Amino acid sequence: MTKKAKYSYKFADRMFKTPRSFVREILKVTENPEIISFAGGLPSPESFPVKSISHSVNKVLSEDGKDALQYSTTEGYRPLREYIAQRYSKYGLEVDADEILITNGSQQCLDLVGKIFLNKDDVVVLENPTYLAAIQAFSLYEPVFKTVTLLNDGADLDELEKILIEKNPKIFYSVTNFQNPTGITYSDKKRNELASLLNEHETVFIEDNPYGEIRFIGEDIPLVKSYLPEGILFGSFSKIVSPGMRLGWIVANAEVMDKLITVKQASDLHSNYFTQRIVYQYLKDNPVDEHIQKIRDLYQVQRNTMISMLDKYFPPNIQYTQPEGGMFIWVTLPEGISTLELFDMAIKEDVAFVPGQAFHVDGSGENTMRLNFSNSDPESIAEGMKRLGMVIATFLSQNN
Repeated sequence: MTKKAKYSYKFADRMFKTPRSFVREILKVTENPEIISFAGGLPSPESFPVKSISHSVNKVLSEDGKDALQYSTTEGYRPLREYIAQRYSKYGLEVDADEILITNGSQQCLDLVGKIFLNKDDVVVLENPTYLAAIQAFSLYEPVFKTVTLLNDGADLDELEKILIEKNPKIFYSVTNFQNPTGITYSDKKRNELASLLNEHETVFIEDNPYGEIRFIGEDIPLVKSYLPEGILFGSFSKIVSPGMRLGWIVANAEVMDKLITVKQASDLHSNYFTQRIVYQYLKDNPVDEHIQKIRDLYQVQRNTMISMLDKYFPPNIQYTQPEGGMFIWVTLPEGISTLELFDMAIKEDVAFVPGQAFHVDGSGENTMRLNFSNSDPESIAEGMKRLGMVIATFLSQNN
């Protein structure tokens, strides 16, 4: 019998230009329950409203189960979209329900926006560092990435202006509140200046805001979209209800929304309608602001614990951000320290983080790391930071 030759798949070129998620690969390594992990961008399971969600599930099924289990419209369940629109009004932003598209998590927002705007070799501007999944999602459309340095109060607008003039980018993507990976928040002054700058150009501004409700220090700052109505805004229930339910949304004007609905229909017809009904029932029946305040209080304790442990166990010449909300702290170690090498040493001591190089498209960030504080209790944070500090000390002694 003749042996059949191995079949050779002819994959699309884009598949060789799109990286796998470094964080997802790390999470496979950290499945060992002995490992204290600061690697995943995971909300605390202590914040999940399990009992309330259970009541909402039963109520939806008992009162309107046949409809809730049926196909639905692409735009999403209208009462849920109206709830989201009304909630924006408390932040001084006027949004109509027709300007909202419900998505399968805010991750899908990146994919849909890429589909409607990006041709091969279009220029996309990213913060440096930036959200890893944005790099991955946009890479599928084979753009040219340009980056702007992320300062303590937001993007370096001098760098951005130069790129806008010289490269005429199609998109500028930004996480303006408690950025992933750095935890940095744009100041109100920077938001105003950014809006003024973008008003002079045709670059589409995408404002990703999954962490905006989780401010535990200071006062809320208006979204950039308040100053730039043509901007596109992303939101998510993953951080304030449940990430496993995979519900997010896009806010955009009618012209953009028309195109988004078309590509959404081609992608998956509509987001999980049953889940939309459950989330809306939960939001309608429960004091959501009280729930969010509990999350804020929980995360502030964990954030403060991590910062105090950084001071106690890490070398004195490190730099780190001090986020006013969100889930992450960004650490910059002395020059010459490779956090990729450090990660291998840390895993042997049962502690994990994300090396910062993964959040850069230009290969920089070798001496940086992202730490997540939201998914560890204070005791685990203290022990994990102690282990990590010892690993860094060992690494420094071996390389001096």
